[in-house]
Amino acid sequence: MQYKVLALDLDGTLTNTEKVITPRTKAALQEAARRGVCIVLASGRPTVGIEPLARELELEKYGGCILSYNGGKIIDCRTGQTLVQHAFPADLIEPVCTFSRYWNVVPLTYDKNGIVTEVPDAPYVLEEARINKIPVRKVENLLCNLPATVNYPINKLLLTGDPVDMPHVEELMQQEFAGKLSICRSAPFFIETMPLGVGKDTSLEILLRAKGLTPANLMACGDGWNDLPMIRLAGMGVAMGNAQPPVKAAANYLTADNDHDGVGLAVEKFILNEET
Repeated sequence: MQYKVLALDLDGTLTNTEKVITPRTKAALQEAARRGVCIVLASGRPTVGIEPLARELELEKYGGCILSYNGGKIIDCRTGQTLVQHAFPADLIEPVCTFSRYWNVVPLTYDKNGIVTEVPDAPYVLEEARINKIPVRKVENLLCNLPATVNYPINKLLLTGDPVDMPHVEELMQQEFAGKLSICRSAPFFIETMPLGVGKDTSLEILLRAKGLTPANLMACGDGWNDLPMIRLAGMGVAMGNAQPPVKAAANYLTADNDHDGVGLAVEKFILNEET
């Protein structure tokens, strides 16, 4: 079996528009796991927002992984061990928060329970809470509150704002923090900011090496801008039917959209080798 690691984006990929894993896709994934494929749920979501889906797929039983914070952290679902950890540079938290305020976008990060932000009622903060099914906690000053309330390395800061403004904000941020941070959009209203060099691809490379594997052994499915690096890395990069045009252009294979079992069909074709 060539593909021994299967990396899956969540929103717009593994889950449908109702944020649910459809029965056919779930059955295909569990059969792949039974055959020894390591399933990696690879998302910009925080770990706490991915854990329910990992439990639904029984990854603690089969030995799958959670790749959270867009590559900032990977944990082994069976053992709970942290396999990869990248800490956000402490000296860049203040500049990112200042940049956010100037350009009228709302930054947030996470504690062990949910979201931490200065503007808990901002519409796209609430969207992040809805997607992850986690609570939002208000702090008066994100920079001042982080050392006191989040006494472990944070893995990313997420900037949220109007989709109309975000392409320009991202461009400005790429200029402002060039050579300092990794920056990409994961949704029209989200800009992910991570430690320099961190992405789904770089963390997956670490995981593959630890398993004695290469990118040729990786199949990756995604739809968004932040999935591009892992799609390009994988021996089999699969774009969803609903994927952004650059993701489709970079992929080896185009599957159905996330409302029509795109992931399940691709797994059947390339891992279970069933006709679809």
